[in-house]
Amino acid sequence: MAHTPEPQPHQQPSDRTVLVDVRDAVATVTLNRPERRNAVSWQLMVELRAAFASLAMRRDVRVVVLAGAEGDFSVGADMARVGSDDVRDQETRTLRGRSAKDDRERLAVASEAVQRLVELPQPTIARITGACAGAGLSLALAADLRVASPTAVFNTAFVSAGVAGDLGSAWLLTRAVGPGRARALLLDPRRLTAAEATEHGIVTELAADVDARVHELGTKLADQAPMAMALAKDNLRDALVLDLPDYLRAEVPRMVESARSDDAKQAARAFVAKRAAARRA
Repeated sequence: MAHTPEPQPHQQPSDRTVLVDVRDAVATVTLNRPERRNAVSWQLMVELRAAFASLAMRRDVRVVVLAGAEGDFSVGADMARVGSDDVRDQETRTLRGRSAKDDRERLAVASEAVQRLVELPQPTIARITGACAGAGLSLALAADLRVASPTAVFNTAFVSAGVAGDLGSAWLLTRAVGPGRARALLLDPRRLTAAEATEHGIVTELAADVDARVHELGTKLADQAPMAMALAKDNLRDALVLDLPDYLRAEVPRMVESARSDDAKQAARAFVAKRAAARRA
């Protein structure tokens, strides 16, 4: 795969399709294409890939929230441009001029953003309002937790658009809802209300005030021991792919490592004293 450069540091905030804001150990990563309802673009995925790589290394970040700017989480692919024949539009000209090999290389690079999100050591929360469809749904499913507004709407959308699906859609959806429901949702796409998405397992929690609930949850998770969180996420990933003997062999050293940490000792002392553990520096 050809090396793809990350976005340049001189880029102005107004030009960025991804914004990162860190406050009180919680990083909010915002998909910033509101004029396109936060539709996924090549630039957006490259910037997401770089953002997640950077956040994975930051010890001051304990939680990562993924959100969409303004009304929607993300409508997925920018269908207006995919179907356009307007050669006056630079993105359309670029799209028409690429080969299948070019597309495979670009999509492989874009897919790394999803892998980096799944593998972040910090717990992750998708804050979902408005539309969450196609590739946007894939990004939401890559988060550990998905908190949605009751007015949010969901759709896999891929087959309806004449495509098979990308950004880990089938892998992520199968793990969220199970293989039977994943098949139904991917092969027979339809609009789901937030309540239906919750019933299916796509959404982990509905909240009338999404901002307040995400802030509350993010603050709570940021107060947990970061090593325990990261190792628990490793356990959860292994639980999906390993049989029990192999899983137990992976689980044992993680438990011992976390149990011998200062965080665990502090939590044990707090439990005995019937008080909350102090927030970790």
